[in-house]
Amino acid sequence: MSKVVDLSPSEVEKLINDDVVMIDVRREDEFKHTGIIKNSHKMTFFDMFGNCDVPTWLSKFEKLVKSKDQLIVLICAHANRTRTIADFLIQNHGYTNIAHLEGGIANWLDEGRETLFN
Repeated sequence: MSKVVDLSPSEVEKLINDDVVMIDVRREDEFKHTGIIKNSHKMTFFDMFGNCDVPTWLSKFEKLVKSKDQLIVLICAHANRTRTIADFLIQNHGYTNIAHLEGGIANWLDEGRETLFN
């Protein structure tokens, strides 16, 4: 069975301009605070109470992701949410190529890497 792959900030940075779907699952207040990584899609998974509208989220996700084998990089604040979401996508929906940003956006910013505010 597949498992989520940890990618370092430098590994994620190399993928920014490739045909990789990068999804930032944080909340709007978090985007405003830190910005987002170039070419990543804002798709909040958990609200501030930890709730998620899974069917709606999955329908947006399926519009971006063309196959179960396509590389997907998930991004959150500290890589806790992304591990949970990746396991869910792998175990419940058969995705085979899911990675996440190790240490999340906090690690990215600690390394002085760029984010965009939009």
